Amino acid sequence: MSRWRVALLLIAGVAYACVSHWMMLYHAAEPWAIVALLGPLWLTALGLAGSRFGNRGLALTAFGGLLLFALVIHGDAGDTNRLYMLQHVGINALLCGWFGGSLRGGRLSLIGQFAQRVHPLTPDQVAYTAQVTRVWTLYFASMAAASVIVFATRPFAVWSVLANLLTPVLIGALFFGEYLLRYRLHPEFERTRLVDAVRAFYSTPVNGTARR
Repeated sequence: MSRWRVALLLIAGVAYACVSHWMMLYHAAEPWAIVALLGPLWLTALGLAGSRFGNRGLALTAFGGLLLFALVIHGDAGDTNRLYMLQHVGINALLCGWFGGSLRGGRLSLIGQFAQRVHPLTPDQVAYTAQVTRVWTLYFASMAAASVIVFATRPFAVWSVLANLLTPVLIGALFFGEYLLRYRLHPEFERTRLVDAVRAFYSTPVNGTARR
């Protein structure tokens, strides 16, 4: 993955976040907006189901998504704002399970799997990547909980700011903060370009089975 492609992905992500916030505030109940806004959860679920449960899981998830979209189009899906909240919570819960699940059973942590695709890991790096995986797991769990709390206690516009604008900013801050802190705390670690880290993320299978 080239630097230009990474930059384009970042620009597309920022644009999608802003457009999502706009659609939720002004076109929340429009069928086309609902399909566009719920699409990411469906695609995420398709990827996870296909990786973990094979063709049967993929088919069931695809059918469930199409059924939900049919209900949305016919106006039978209930409160659209609640659907958006459930999408945000669902994505964060899935990511929490993906990261946290790699910490069980003596497996190499998910961040360790990313790093191992860039260069071989020392024992210290294996321990460090496990710690970073725990931080990401805690982040996704906290974001899922915050999403529910803000939705229940604050106006929907405030929740939309959290879900669409603050969420990607916080992810970027955590990602770059860890990158900078890593070499301050562990200058002995091999230097890795950010573009290599992004490439490793996209090439790591959801059901990685690498072992320590």
